[in-house]
Amino acid sequence: MTAFSTRCCRSLSCLAALLVLCIGAGFAGPARADGIEVRKAALIAAEDGYVLEAEFEITLTHTLEDALNKGVPLHFTLEFDLSRPRWYWFNESLANARQQYRLSYNALTRQYRVGVRTLYRNFASLREALEFMSRVRVREIAEGGALIKGGSYRAALRLRLDSSQLPRPFQVSAVGSREWVISSDWHRWTVSP
Repeated sequence: MTAFSTRCCRSLSCLAALLVLCIGAGFAGPARADGIEVRKAALIAAEDGYVLEAEFEITLTHTLEDALNKGVPLHFTLEFDLSRPRWYWFNESLANARQQYRLSYNALTRQYRVGVRTLYRNFASLREALEFMSRVRVREIAEGGALIKGGSYRAALRLRLDSSQLPRPFQVSAVGSREWVISSDWHRWTVSP
């Protein structure tokens, strides 16, 4: 009986030592949360319609950051949907919007560049470029008369890396890989003008 309990204690202590070694080596998981998270989103009434304002937390995976720094541009897509729920039929879609962002790095100038439609801005660091992308303001989401006062509407928003815009060899790598696919969940909220 003593020999059995001694062997169990030794194997348990070996297992505990192995667990401590794995945690110390970094096998317990990443130290940072990679991906995109919606911090806040709102649809705000303006003079000529409604404006979408949102904030995201964007953290690139090490693989995406490495590819970006080696000259691979990353394309992000912002998707927005506004609908009016109806109990008797499908929800009525009032507004859909998509906005594209292109994040790239120029090794010659050592600057990051963000493109939105025809607007391009250069940044000295990746952190500054991601902060610019994380603050969204989209005009003309819906016309002024589209939302009836006292009504209730559903809004949904997400930001994702568009892996279909990656070069072909990277698209193959992106299939089923968490390192190449980052996206926020759909953030849904109720709009009551």
